[in-house]
Amino acid sequence: MTETTTPQAAEWPRPYWKPSDEQAVLLFFVFGAFPEDLAIPAARYGSPGLPEGVELQRFQNAVLARWEGYPLSGALGELLREDNPEAFAAAKAAPHVVAIRGRFADRDRLDYLRDTLGVVAALTDTGGKAVVDPQILTLFDAAGWREHYLVQGGAPPRHHVLILCSPEETKGRSWIRTRGMRKFGRPDVSLTNVPDREIDRAGALAERFVELGALGAHFDPRQPIEVDGVDGGLSVTLSGSEEDPAFNNSHADMRWPD
Repeated sequence: MTETTTPQAAEWPRPYWKPSDEQAVLLFFVFGAFPEDLAIPAARYGSPGLPEGVELQRFQNAVLARWEGYPLSGALGELLREDNPEAFAAAKAAPHVVAIRGRFADRDRLDYLRDTLGVVAALTDTGGKAVVDPQILTLFDAAGWREHYLVQGGAPPRHHVLILCSPEETKGRSWIRTRGMRKFGRPDVSLTNVPDREIDRAGALAERFVELGALGAHFDPRQPIEVDGVDGGLSVTLSGSEEDPAFNNSHADMRWPD
């Protein structure tokens, strides 16, 4: 495989960044029919190619399907099939899969994300038919992926993260949570005990946390978060790990008061 290169692209800065020991994780699967000598024209998307720390591997789809973590099988596969049956069928029928994965020390720019997305975009130009972003539990056809991520100046942080809402056992209360903040090396957000009348406000609050985290901000458990109408604000507890199935990431837990 070869990659085309481009002059230094515009930086994706993180104005709120401070050093930490967090790590960012990227993971994409591109399904399609790729030529044996695969040239990746990432330059047309402002990417100089894969950043250091990212691994790209091409597999026969039938071979990768035997892997325990194959994204089209198990609970994730069923979710993806239900969500986008046409793209799922195209992915299953594709002869090849390109897996892109990387892990990065926390840094003051998101250039690693820009460059990786440029490579994925180039793969949809060279035979890619469907893309799985397992961190947000989503399967895109090629056109849908491009519409979602190829936004002038970079897709907003909200596009990189899934915000979920689930009812809790207590009637009239819901759980708002995110998935995907590992892309930015930040914990996901968990807002529990949210009154149903406050779901929209809590969702907007979660979206704001996503934006701040993507731009480098950190939660401070010592500092309550001020929320209009919530006496004393929301306290933050940091916990969890990549083995946590609800997030596959650490998370910042906040409980709405009774």
